[in-house]
Amino acid sequence: MGLISGLMGFLFGDGRNLVTETAEVFRENAEKGAVRAATARSDSLQQFAAEFVHPRRGLFDRLVDALNRLPRPALALGTIGLFVMAMVRPADFAVGMQGLALVPEPLWWLMGAIVSFYFGARHQAKAQDFQGQILAGLAITQTKTTGQAPESAPALASDASENAALQEWQAQHGG
Repeated sequence: MGLISGLMGFLFGDGRNLVTETAEVFRENAEKGAVRAATARSDSLQQFAAEFVHPRRGLFDRLVDALNRLPRPALALGTIGLFVMAMVRPADFAVGMQGLALVPEPLWWLMGAIVSFYFGARHQAKAQDFQGQILAGLAITQTKTTGQAPESAPALASDASENAALQEWQAQHGG
């Protein structure tokens, strides 16, 4: 009798279940797996919802955003327009191309630099925004999991609620 109780104490003593722990090495615990999957879905939905929360912006901000969206479509449609013009009015197209041939080479280099810097800066800004969102999501997940903020995470952009000057400006301008 002492042998069986000793064996049961070894297998199931101290709140442990050695049989379950051994089985979980070979097969996932379905209940724990379902909890992890539900947590992952919930976290991804919260992050998705946070991406689409837009603060109320003024007319000037909306106008600048609209102007920032124009160059790429304008370049694409303008190039297609050149092809159409070459087919519909070849004489006018030839005159336009002769005018472009008169543009000095340094001006072409300047134009190329301006376009490259515009699109390069826009690409970099979008990439940094995306990386900031990923880091914020990781920090939120770690905070939920461990209950404390990550110490080694890079500093994220400061929250507007911590900026007294910004709060004062928003209060004056209704933002």
